[in-house]
Amino acid sequence: MTIMFSDVRGFTTISETYKSDPQGLTRLMNRFLTPLTNAILARKGTIDKYMGDAIMAFWNAPLDDNEHQVNACNAALDMLEQIDVLNKEREAEAEDGGHRYIPINVGVGLNTGVCVVGNMGSNLRFDYSVLGDSVNLASRLEGQSKEYGFPIIAGSKTALAVKDQFAILELDFIMVKGKKEPEVIYAIAGRNDVAHSGQFQRLRNLTIEMLANYRSRDWEGALAAIARGRKTDEARSLELLYDLYEARILGYRENPPPEDWNGAFALLTK
Repeated sequence: MTIMFSDVRGFTTISETYKSDPQGLTRLMNRFLTPLTNAILARKGTIDKYMGDAIMAFWNAPLDDNEHQVNACNAALDMLEQIDVLNKEREAEAEDGGHRYIPINVGVGLNTGVCVVGNMGSNLRFDYSVLGDSVNLASRLEGQSKEYGFPIIAGSKTALAVKDQFAILELDFIMVKGKKEPEVIYAIAGRNDVAHSGQFQRLRNLTIEMLANYRSRDWEGALAAIARGRKTDEARSLELLYDLYEARILGYRENPPPEDWNGAFALLTK
């Protein structure tokens, strides 16, 4: 199955502007969750639950879906497009009404793996839901979008299954707390048109060069690649990624990592 978690970035700040208007916040959430729900259902997804401003969904149950990875990635991109439309409407309304406008930004985590799905809960109440290690990783990947600067982060089984149909960008190895094997994570940056664009190819090449130097512990080479990348037109897309790796490298200069690094460079515990 393929699992999705999505969450609003900075929701506390948004909700604070409605502290004297809870009905207004409810209307905003309905207005926000409806198009996202429609995007998931239109791509054969199943809504598991709403958790405030967050959505959990999955593919390949209760009905079989041989394209569940592709449909999940398409749904995630559709969701971002719907949010762009909503933000433009809200910005125009804020300008007309003379009130503060705070854009809604969403992070999405996608992961594919073996799960248990069915009616789960207590003797008194249960829901149709999904459990498994792959679900836990999808939840953790969602929170990483703010760290790496890309709104859609996917595990390797999802990304590699759709690599011929989407623009995927390798970001990192992560070691999830409680697991022994590292996980390669990727950004889903767009569909095929983006994948074949000159801009994405340059962005991908910059990232490959930086990661190759970093993983071989060539700190100076990695920093030089980052410096060159910051001067390109694609620098804005990679700003947070560059900041993250630059901070790690500077830290490793002071405290070198152990020899048994094992390819796992980021500990993911949240």
